[in-house]
Amino acid sequence: MPTGAMPMVAFLSVLAGFIGAAAYTHSAGYFVTFMTGNTERAVLGWFDNDVVLATGAITLLFSFGLGVFVASLLRRRVWRDSRYGAAVVTTAALAAAAVVDWVLDRTGGQEVGFIPIAFVAFAVGALNTAFVKNGETSVPLSYATGTVVKLSQGIESHVSGGSSRDWLGYALQYGSFAVGAFLGGVLSMLVGGEMMLIVATVVSAVAILLTAKAATEPQILS
Repeated sequence: MPTGAMPMVAFLSVLAGFIGAAAYTHSAGYFVTFMTGNTERAVLGWFDNDVVLATGAITLLFSFGLGVFVASLLRRRVWRDSRYGAAVVTTAALAAAAVVDWVLDRTGGQEVGFIPIAFVAFAVGALNTAFVKNGETSVPLSYATGTVVKLSQGIESHVSGGSSRDWLGYALQYGSFAVGAFLGGVLSMLVGGEMMLIVATVVSAVAILLTAKAATEPQILS
């Protein structure tokens, strides 16, 4: 984890969990953070003769990967020295999802359609490029499984003679993701449809301001 970046890791992890939970509760159960689950759905859907499920999962996998690709490409060629670019792409994609949902569904329903959810998956993919070292993501914000693995390994290292630093950062990241999921669940009880996407867009916009401020210190988001 980058030195001094734990506060931003925590906030962006909250954002990732928030987006994922809000999208899941107001859609047909689509994952925008859990690509392992989408991979299993993509494969097993064919065995269950559920072509819609398999195709939807494949599309979300593609959207997530495209978000990573676009944000990484822009980081390399456009904002090489701007550390908040990932949050900019995430915010733009969430705003696009809200607009698309409003255009496609004028009924004001609580559910979000598949096309807007694909934009949300793109947004989460982009968010995962917030922390990059040597051209690769150093802190995958929505990869809770990997975080739990590193957390458990860090605890073992501490027990075997290491220090609390071996696991505290991962505990913070995982806990923040869980808090974000909780907040997303609370939001799902209050609003739905494009309003849910608008709230997510606003929270993501706040992330732009925070990461821009943090980027004034060279050791942050390195």
